[in-house]
Amino acid sequence: MKNTDPNAPELITSLIHHPYQPPADFAAPQPGVFKASTVIFPDVAAMRGREWKDKTGYTYGLHGTPTSFILEERLCALEGGAQCVLVPSGLAAISTVDLALLRAGDEVLIPDNAYGPGKDFAVNELSRYGITHAFYDPLNPSDLAQRINPATKLVWLEAPGSVTMEFPDLCEQVRICKERGVLTALDNTWGAGLAFQPFDLLGDGSLGVDVSAHALTKYPSGGGDVLMGSIITRSEPLHMKIKLSHMRLGMGVGMNDVEAILRSLPSIALRYRAHDLAARKLAVWLQQQPAIAQVLHPALQDAPGHAHWKALCGAHNGGEGAAAGLFSVMIDARFTQNHVDAFCDALRLFKLGYSWGGPISLVVPYHLRSMRGGSTPHLKPGTLVRFAIGLEAVEDLQRDLEQALQAMERAAA
Repeated sequence: MKNTDPNAPELITSLIHHPYQPPADFAAPQPGVFKASTVIFPDVAAMRGREWKDKTGYTYGLHGTPTSFILEERLCALEGGAQCVLVPSGLAAISTVDLALLRAGDEVLIPDNAYGPGKDFAVNELSRYGITHAFYDPLNPSDLAQRINPATKLVWLEAPGSVTMEFPDLCEQVRICKERGVLTALDNTWGAGLAFQPFDLLGDGSLGVDVSAHALTKYPSGGGDVLMGSIITRSEPLHMKIKLSHMRLGMGVGMNDVEAILRSLPSIALRYRAHDLAARKLAVWLQQQPAIAQVLHPALQDAPGHAHWKALCGAHNGGEGAAAGLFSVMIDARFTQNHVDAFCDALRLFKLGYSWGGPISLVVPYHLRSMRGGSTPHLKPGTLVRFAIGLEAVEDLQRDLEQALQAMERAAA
């Protein structure tokens, strides 16, 4: 029967302003998903008094909800940090750090083997704002030391380097920067908080980076279906500088994506170890293949920077160390680029695709000369191919590599 009370609210109004609230004492393995742009305040005093910067209250969706606060705190526990902000991608983490910490007249130093889009951001975007950059040799700490000058305000670090997988003397790099009063920011996507602790490199609290940028897209997500990044610090003033820039840039993440990472995070150590073990088995096997001139994997004794990897990561897993699931190979120079491309196309289980950390193994051929400005005498001649090892049975992956290598050998004969 239709409500004839002239003062009764219309049906839709009643639905929008329905008074029911569920009981508060609900507990489950996964946190609830709270999505909001608008946050409702009980009164004007609360609206004027809430503080979003220290997470004591909620003010607007961009500043966080209970769901994102939980992920931020768990990521701090993973990496040993104290404060965290979430951004839409790993690249957004790099660019946000740059924009927060640099101004016109400043210089940023970047390893020559750093993540390509991060280098490109400095070359094509920071330069427009009067921020200069230079690239240093990641395997030569003295080169870094010589390049630091009064304009240098930030040094990026990466361990290991992107694609070519050189492992730097990270501890010495950080010492050099601290002695000169220069901030350090580490792309910690490969280490993921599991291979080493970025804020406590020596295990005694005496040495650590200032900022850790992490592409949560990779191992924290684990599914190849989420784009997100994090920026973690231990210094409250430094965190606030980044957080305010983060706010002014309007950076935000979707809570369903946060939920996906919260669901995957408890298994990150198990997955990381599985990727690692499979990658090492395949890397060792590939060392024996005549078509492969060099295998670039930090855990291999002859890999560039292996001693630094062992010193920093080697104590994990009963002395076996931790090394993720990523490695590259130099395919012998007798094979042309067309041969190498055909090898990648011939793979059946390995899929052609960027990124890593998901269940599917990936392969990408690279043009190394277009990626490196400095000399690379530690790399043998040939064509570089990167593998990201997924969670398939390693025996199946080895057979797939074997048939593709045989096809390449036949094509080159």
